[in-house]
Amino acid sequence: GWLLVADESHVMLPQLRAMHGGDRSRKLGLVAGGYRLPSALDNRPLAFDEFWERVPQALLVSATPGDVENEWCESRMVDMVVRP
Repeated sequence: GWLLVADESHVMLPQLRAMHGGDRSRKLGLVAGGYRLPSALDNRPLAFDEFWERVPQALLVSATPGDVENEWCESRMVDMVVRP
């Protein structure tokens, strides 16, 4: 197995969620304009849920966790104290 370590997950998770939709929107315009063949839609980034189906375990690191981190972590959230 392997472990995904996501630093600044409060930024990474929304970007990951938007990748699929942004890519599809861009390619639909190119296909409609005749600049790409319809098969271009088959080459795409994974959707958010498809990505997480392939991740066996993850460590989400964030100073300001968002709703997704709070929902997923339940009571397993840990505070990291860094002292000079």
